Amino acid sequence: MTKLAKYIKAKRKEFGLTQVDLSQKSGVGLRFVREMEQGKETLRLDKVNQVLALFGAEMAPMKLSDV
Repeated sequence: MTKLAKYIKAKRKEFGLTQVDLSQKSGVGLRFVREMEQGKETLRLDKVNQVLALFGAEMAPMKLSDV
């Protein structure tokens, strides 16, 4: 599981949301939410940021040494 997948799943649970709730509130499909939480390696960045925006976060560049 990727760091993103773990983060999304933890935040979703912290906010008491189901995958269906998260997909509806963020405006992405349920399949996308499931794939993201399963750690799919190829995801559309704009959709990832739609989901992350609900939690006050976004994807951003960082140095590899920070990973």
